[in-house]
Amino acid sequence: MSVLIGTTPTRTFDDARRWVTEGTALLTGGIDGLSVADFDADSQLPGWTRKHLVGHVAANADALGNLLSWAETGVEKRMYASPEQRNADIEAAATRPADELRAWYLRGVAELEATIDRLTPEQWEHEVITAQLVTRQASDVPWMRAREVFVHAVDLGVGITFADLPDDFLLALAGEIRTKRGLSDDDLRGVTGSLPEVAAWLAGRPHGLVDAPELGPWL
Repeated sequence: MSVLIGTTPTRTFDDARRWVTEGTALLTGGIDGLSVADFDADSQLPGWTRKHLVGHVAANADALGNLLSWAETGVEKRMYASPEQRNADIEAAATRPADELRAWYLRGVAELEATIDRLTPEQWEHEVITAQLVTRQASDVPWMRAREVFVHAVDLGVGITFADLPDDFLLALAGEIRTKRGLSDDDLRGVTGSLPEVAAWLAGRPHGLVDAPELGPWL
């Protein structure tokens, strides 16, 4: 089966908000099923345990909350103090007790959800700067969070796959990654497979495609 992945946006603000809810529920379910010992096992991301992964997603909620605070108050608040601080926080998270990580993750989910519900249409139009020093509207934050929770739900390594993610999300994800990787129609011409497999390949995750060129990790 051949999948046509376009380079034009295939998502709306309402889509992104819905995906945040759905992706958070999927990831939370995966985390809820982990025992204390399971947190120390490897995730599907090379070099990361599940503690690294849960800590990263928890910290991401706080970081995106900083951007929404910026949009809400007009007072600049960057995602992270620095790339080095971000990486150090992830490594520190890997040493924290499982119950502490779980509580941090759940707190971040609740706080981010409350802020998303609170912002006005005018505040969503406020410009913020991401960790990659890209200027975006605050209205892009739900999409940024949706990518994190859905893709890392797969990375958690508890049996969730790209086939468990909504097709409309996968189309939007694949289109964005294709654009960011600068892949042309010719680059994709020989890549044949289902939408979940193509999205997994584009994201640099394990896939079942045959003869698809290897891509580096993304997100």
